[in-house]
Amino acid sequence: QVQLVESGGGLVQAGGSLRLSCAASGSIFSINAMAWYRQAPGKQRELLAVITSGGSKNYADSVKGRFTISRDNAKNTVYLQMNSLKPEDTAVYYCNALATIDDYWGQGTQVTVSS
Repeated sequence: QVQLVESGGGLVQAGGSLRLSCAASGSIFSINAMAWYRQAPGKQRELLAVITSGGSKNYADSVKGRFTISRDNAKNTVYLQMNSLKPEDTAVYYCNALATIDDYWGQGTQVTVSS
């Protein structure tokens, strides 16, 4: 089992920045990749960024150049640095851990970008 706890969401003006954190605990040795998703009201959950255990990173076109995924192995934490935020970035943001035999989700953190 892997437990994920997100933090760092909030209200920010357009053009501003936020950094989300996702702290993992439990069977972290089984994690192959970590990712950030978001879900806006009435929309499907969207994959934003992935970082593998080897350090490879991939981004959705919608956030490429504005968002950066990173990790601190010593803290078992993955981050999502979000810059140049837009009102359309408003959503609940979720952390995901893809493990060997299952995947796990955090509880989500709300990000609201005002215009």
